[in-house]
Amino acid sequence: QVQLVESGGGLVQAGDSLRLSCTSSGRTLTLAKVGWFRQAPGKEREFVTSITWNGGSISYADSVKGRFTISRDNAKNTVYVQMNSLKPEDTANYYCTIWSGGAWSYWGQGTQVTVSS
Repeated sequence: QVQLVESGGGLVQAGDSLRLSCTSSGRTLTLAKVGWFRQAPGKEREFVTSITWNGGSISYADSVKGRFTISRDNAKNTVYVQMNSLKPEDTANYYCTIWSGGAWSYWGQGTQVTVSS
């Protein structure tokens, strides 16, 4: 069974930065396409960013382009999201997931990011 664990969330002020991390047990992330999604209270879960196994293809939601950077360290079995210039509208629970079987699968429990104005 794959378990994904997110960390790095917290309470920050607008304009601050955070770095989220995603690691796994039961299955390595090394060969996986990894994605990050977020869900704010009362809203649907939305795509944030993704990265292929070798970093050769990266995607961002328009709302985070230029502010968030996804990266990975396969030696550490970890995927990161550096979030800069945070805005109150970035407040959400952030989840990592892996692409498997043609869909985003194996979600973590999430890490909460709260940005105060």
